[in-house]
Amino acid sequence: MKGFKYIVLIGVLAIVGYLVSDLFFNDESYNQAVAKFRENKDLTFRSLSASPLSDSLRRKFNKLDYFEPNRDYEITADFTPEERPEPIAMEMTGGTKEPYHVKGKATFELDGKEHTLTLYQKAGATSDSLFIPFTDQTNGFDTYGGGRYLDALPNGSNIVLDFNRTYNPFCAYNPDFVCPMPPAENRLKVKIPAGEKNFK
Repeated sequence: MKGFKYIVLIGVLAIVGYLVSDLFFNDESYNQAVAKFRENKDLTFRSLSASPLSDSLRRKFNKLDYFEPNRDYEITADFTPEERPEPIAMEMTGGTKEPYHVKGKATFELDGKEHTLTLYQKAGATSDSLFIPFTDQTNGFDTYGGGRYLDALPNGSNIVLDFNRTYNPFCAYNPDFVCPMPPAENRLKVKIPAGEKNFK
């Protein structure tokens, strides 16, 4: 009987060890994927043809500034599709408007409160990825004052909002660019210290 108890105990410890190592491995893999995503963006910013930076800034550019990856901000939200027959006119930083289709809403909980974001797709876009311009309470402090963007792909009734991959609009780096402004319904009353920080 005593030997049997030892076998059971060893089995339980092995399972716990596997779960802990699997969790660590998943987090490590996730962090590596986010780091690669950021490295690729830095490479783009150094390139002559694709960078939004002016030539003088590009020549001395090293890398963008980010919050450390935090999986608390990789959030699985409820996705409610919404198809409107006509596109809405989204305000742009240059005072113009461009057509975007409303594709649905993402509802999630953060810091004990429920939040909702409207998801868009630019008129004429061929990708299934949805565009989420938003502001939060880090804007103007740690992050760009005009808000940030996020892309996400629905999966049935869910959608993963990975705020670790949020990015700044091009007009954050160069005033010559015209960028979509986050609509009023996407102004979150919560801090999201994740993703790209303010460009300095």
